[in-house]
Amino acid sequence: MAFSKNFLWGGATAANQCEGAYREGGRGLANVDVIPHGDERGAVLRGEKCMTEIKDGYYYPALEGIDFYHCYKADIKLFAEMGFKTFRLSIAWSRIYPNGDEMTPNEEGLKFYEDVFRECRRYGIEPLVTITHFDCPMHLITEYGGWKNRRMIEFYKRLVTTLFTRYKGLVKYWLTFNEINMILHLPFLGAGLLFKEGEDREEAKYLSAHHELVASAWATKIAHETDKENKVGCMLAAGEYYPYSPLPEDVWEAKKKERENLLFIDVQARGYYPEYAKRKFMRMGLDIGMTEEDRQLLKENTVDFISLSYYSSRCVTTQEGVGESVGNAFKGTKNPYLKVSEWGWQIDPLGLRITLNTLYDRYQKPLFIVENGLGARDELIEDGQGSYTVDDGYRIEYLREHVKAMKQAVEEDGVELWGYTPWGCIDLVSASTGEMSKRYGFVYVDRDNAGNGSMKRYKKKSFYWYQKVIESNGEDLFLEKEN
Repeated sequence: MAFSKNFLWGGATAANQCEGAYREGGRGLANVDVIPHGDERGAVLRGEKCMTEIKDGYYYPALEGIDFYHCYKADIKLFAEMGFKTFRLSIAWSRIYPNGDEMTPNEEGLKFYEDVFRECRRYGIEPLVTITHFDCPMHLITEYGGWKNRRMIEFYKRLVTTLFTRYKGLVKYWLTFNEINMILHLPFLGAGLLFKEGEDREEAKYLSAHHELVASAWATKIAHETDKENKVGCMLAAGEYYPYSPLPEDVWEAKKKERENLLFIDVQARGYYPEYAKRKFMRMGLDIGMTEEDRQLLKENTVDFISLSYYSSRCVTTQEGVGESVGNAFKGTKNPYLKVSEWGWQIDPLGLRITLNTLYDRYQKPLFIVENGLGARDELIEDGQGSYTVDDGYRIEYLREHVKAMKQAVEEDGVELWGYTPWGCIDLVSASTGEMSKRYGFVYVDRDNAGNGSMKRYKKKSFYWYQKVIESNGEDLFLEKEN
């Protein structure tokens, strides 16, 4: 058997894409609330269009999400029925500290998450909690400039101290920042960055990332001091970079992209900035504000494990006239050997095995796949028993092939893998497009791109497939009618 008896099968969500109730329970406004659906979404995500409040004439899908805030008991019950061993979810920072810089946390917000964690525990589900899944209180952006300001470390330390203390014994698996490398691609989403005319954007991104890395090290230190059972991980938007051709320049371009992608994980897993990064900052004339205390803190507080999202590999070239591909904010070269999803994301199960091997060879730390899945347009149909379902064989096929690749990495290559939580285990708002029609879940939610629908939940065909996968600990990857 490839997977240990303690392997953590489950699913993943994020507060800003499913929770809703953005003004209930004392919650404050956050950057993720003011990112609209529509043509201007990309510019807002990148910090190119300034949007710091809710404006008339726009639809903001995160404000209601799928109403997990009110439906969490029923949703967790569905996860338990599938057999989840773990459930990855995130904290909305502004639900705990509405402005972000208060000295005292919001008790209503703390109580909400406590109730969610206790509900998970009731079913034997281990919470896997992302402390910051892109959420940043808007006050910290308008007043301090988001993560460009070193004072953010102080506010983050206060947040994590509150969380680790309050949820001691309820949560032991923590992720400090979701897809920390996303700051380079979607800086407003990733770190609350808004750019002024003429500002050096690259400098702002790397400075902000350094502040997040120091904050992450503080979180790791505080977590271990609060409860020796705590396990803290970093999180990467992963995907192997392939050279488009054997042309040495293409191979070198792929190596450069790999380094850019793994830089922040290098720091979190190894405890120091690699030489290639120091040389890059020197060429840029960039001072990240490194102090001796930072250096020591990073060295002494590396993460316990490395988590990753994987949707696709990436391909790069230095040659002109080659087709372009898209995927999870990473543009690149079209790989002629891969099929693509409806949204143009390349499908590469073997790429997952390659990516896992690259990360394990590089860091020799346990890995955890916390996002993987297929975004597709699902059609709700009658199931012949008075209810509705989705015949999503395409999703089953995608996940099956990725689980196979995962098994090979563990069984044949010796990769240490702690768990697997496919993305959007219940349909939620797409982070990249703001759509509901881009669905990933095992559970269908009746909600459309304009916010219309009953919010009712329906089990898809993949619900029963994943139930069987978990029950067999990854050994049975087929439904009976497929055999």
